[in-house]
Amino acid sequence: MSAIFIGYKRWREQDYLLNRMSLHDLVRAYFSYPAIQAYLALSLVCIGGLFVLPAAPLATAVAAALSVIVYPLVWYLLHRYVLHGKYLYKSKLTAAVWKRIHFDHHQHPNDLGVLFGALYTTLPTILIITAPIGFAVAGPAGTLAAVAAGLLTTCFYEFCHCIQHLAYQPKNPTLQRMKRLHMAHHFHNEQGNYGITNFFWDRVLGTIYESPSEVARSATVRNLGYDGEEARSYPWVAQLSDGKAPQRRNRKAAAANT
Repeated sequence: MSAIFIGYKRWREQDYLLNRMSLHDLVRAYFSYPAIQAYLALSLVCIGGLFVLPAAPLATAVAAALSVIVYPLVWYLLHRYVLHGKYLYKSKLTAAVWKRIHFDHHQHPNDLGVLFGALYTTLPTILIITAPIGFAVAGPAGTLAAVAAGLLTTCFYEFCHCIQHLAYQPKNPTLQRMKRLHMAHHFHNEQGNYGITNFFWDRVLGTIYESPSEVARSATVRNLGYDGEEARSYPWVAQLSDGKAPQRRNRKAAAANT
């Protein structure tokens, strides 16, 4: 854990602005991020465990597949009702968490430092969702398979999320559509297009829009409704933010001016 913390601190001291990065720069930054390294390391541990535990191959594969299948629905629900909900910033106990895991990303959508999910929130969520599915299908081996699938799916989601904010136009039509829909979520209307790589549940639940012309522009697309009266009533995020960009760039600017 200390190695992850040290690695994260060093990574945060760098400037990673996706609108100024090439695809090569992104790949290097992506694989150097401690949370991504943790996901990959833990997935390898889980996969290694499958060679030790007795397992039924078919049931284990089903456990992993179910983990992947349920992922888009879980992400949709968390993104729509938790990250875009109001109750996290209304509590002093959870305001800092909401600021870190979503508010900062909408405020500074090209900053890779706040695009990646925070490990202390993502890892427990992955385990809580995938482990029971795996255990129910195939016992301990199914648990390892489902958790590994969830971790690797998270890596895939995070990379696609980076591509969507990168100053790079994908050649693949599927990636192009993902980018277009996600950019609309960030810069036109945040009350739709909640998926990252999969917009199936947006379509099923009526929150997809293929073109900005289909919905009105949102006045809260960058602040998620945390402004004015909300900020005065629940000041904790405002006190932590103070209208500033991420702290490491403030330090660099201060150093350059001295």
